[in-house]
Amino acid sequence: MFPDGAPVVVLVSGGGDSVALLRLLASGDLGVTREHLRVLHVDHMLRGPEAEADAAFVLGLCDDLGVACRVVRYDVAAYAERDGLNLEDAGRRVRYRFAEQEADALADEQGAPRSVARIAVAHTLDDHIETFLMRLVAGAGVSGLRGIRPVRGRVVRPLIALRRAEVRDWLVSVGGAWRDDATNADTSRTRAWVRAELVPLIESRFPAFVRTAERTLSILSDEDDLLSEMAGAFARDFARTVPGRVELDRARMATLSQAMARRTLRTAIAEAFPEAGRLEAAHVDALVEGLRREDFARDLPFGLRAEVEYGTLAISRRGHGPEPVEPCLLEVPGRAALGSAGTLTARLEAPGAMPASAYEAMLDADALSMPLVVDAPRPGDRIQPLGMSGTKKLQDVFVDAKVPKRLRPATPVVRSGGEVAWVAGLVVSERFKVSEQTRRVVVVRFEPAGDAEAD
Repeated sequence: MFPDGAPVVVLVSGGGDSVALLRLLASGDLGVTREHLRVLHVDHMLRGPEAEADAAFVLGLCDDLGVACRVVRYDVAAYAERDGLNLEDAGRRVRYRFAEQEADALADEQGAPRSVARIAVAHTLDDHIETFLMRLVAGAGVSGLRGIRPVRGRVVRPLIALRRAEVRDWLVSVGGAWRDDATNADTSRTRAWVRAELVPLIESRFPAFVRTAERTLSILSDEDDLLSEMAGAFARDFARTVPGRVELDRARMATLSQAMARRTLRTAIAEAFPEAGRLEAAHVDALVEGLRREDFARDLPFGLRAEVEYGTLAISRRGHGPEPVEPCLLEVPGRAALGSAGTLTARLEAPGAMPASAYEAMLDADALSMPLVVDAPRPGDRIQPLGMSGTKKLQDVFVDAKVPKRLRPATPVVRSGGEVAWVAGLVVSERFKVSEQTRRVVVVRFEPAGDAEAD
């Protein structure tokens, strides 16, 4: 849990478990020196003078032990209301957010890599079992039912194999005092009810329940790790991730069982959007179902949106996508900047050449009205595709070419005298084609943003 010389931030509320963990770490028995240790106490601003007394107690304890301490006050109730969270979840997020920041700062101060910094938390075996039971009654998969991980990233839990009573007995034996939070006895809260009523009820019938459950959770944990490793491999093979977006290959995802598809989806999403690692099972199930539907689209929590785009299921941040082509004039010869879409160039040539790629069009100069107009597709746009006698909606051109809706506004449309002459990369108009009678050719070339050489 603690690499040699690792900076360690320990979360201390003032309760018995966290005080015991701090005293244990400060003793040096776990290989952590006091110089590398820092305490973080977070006041949730929920209990008024009681919370202030907790902070004062922690500061005094740290002063006695010779350990640096930082106290942070944060309005958890306001945060929970703003983000639609329950108080326990909101408090947990706040504590870990500040702990991560503190771990980074401590590592920087001590000249250590941030990756070796640790955040020590005082969860016990009782917390582990309580979490399992809470998730069991609320509904969860294997990853949820495995309970609390001893190590998760930089977070470590040295007391996770000990009963709470064992920890308190040790603390009493070394003469350590602590403070009790009265809200922990409020059985209107699920965890307090599980702790005060459900676990004792089960133990009254099955005295060895906690240790038996610990073994069961260990098995679940090992199997969950194996499945997670497999899902990670599938996610690497079946998903393509770019900043703000992840795309999953629908055909390849269809080869997976429903259970593995769920895990693979969750893994791919969590890697692209770490804040979505706790996406609810109902949303993941909807995404698995959506893999089989051509018309699937769904808004997700954390500001995400999922949408099927032909062969892929794409998850991206809502509003994320390329900007529409910025309208402009294109002189011949000349060059036009299209904002984030890229650039267009035009030049005159004699007849006889062939387009170098789909990003290049040959147009009859004498049939064109100069300068050319360039913009994004407009509602109702039509074109007479090369070789056809009738016209076709641009919308149908995009559908036939399987261009995702989000990319269409970033596709340049070159116009002459109000008519569509070329849809970049897709189709040239019959009206402006190069024929045997053509004397001068306008070559229009599209260079998408980020492409050194479009091909």
